[in-house]
Amino acid sequence: MCVQIQERLLRLNESIQQAAEKANRSLDEIRLVAISKTKPVEAVREAFKVGQLVFGENRVQEAVEKIDVLQDLSGLEWHLVGHLQKNKARFCPGRFQWIHSLDSLELAKRLSRACLEQNTSLNVLIQLNLSGEDSKSGLEDWEQLRHLSEELMNLEKLELRGLMTMPAPDQDEIETRRVFARLREMQERLKSELNAPQIDQLSMGMTSDYSWAILEGATMIRVGSAIFGARQ
Repeated sequence: MCVQIQERLLRLNESIQQAAEKANRSLDEIRLVAISKTKPVEAVREAFKVGQLVFGENRVQEAVEKIDVLQDLSGLEWHLVGHLQKNKARFCPGRFQWIHSLDSLELAKRLSRACLEQNTSLNVLIQLNLSGEDSKSGLEDWEQLRHLSEELMNLEKLELRGLMTMPAPDQDEIETRRVFARLREMQERLKSELNAPQIDQLSMGMTSDYSWAILEGATMIRVGSAIFGARQ
């Protein structure tokens, strides 16, 4: 498995470069978040050996255990990409550098308080559910996004950096890219109307559709199985 992880990462990075070239974009604009959920710490160590520093986790409890064990690896950056329950917010500051799944003002306030208590800060992305799926969290329209964003700008220790979404898994390229394009348009509008140049991140695209996401402007792609293999 160790050699496989390293080989998969090398192939994936080549594929990302090709997608970036097709989109006439610089590779420096695209951050690969390696989704290590359900995978052992040894898998993270193997990815680290070939230069992967950015990792994403879905569940706070699993992530906390992994992050604490891997403190000997210098330069790791941890992203929480899964739904964050309000009662778990206090565990995030000091461990995660990015939260991709902010979806309510109450959650934002809890994160802000936890950051203040620990004298640290967090980069946050607002999650949008643009496919209208009942099983997914996230805001569903512009008015909700604008309101939450304005409130977020006034909270201490939280830096609103962009938006995140996950299209429905059964959509074709045209429909999937339409969702990605809509997220980009909302991000650009938000950045302009709030006069907030720091809102420059788009977290979209996974193993099955990251190349389409790059074509539509993704700055973060969340890839797991193409690196670590299928989840058990």
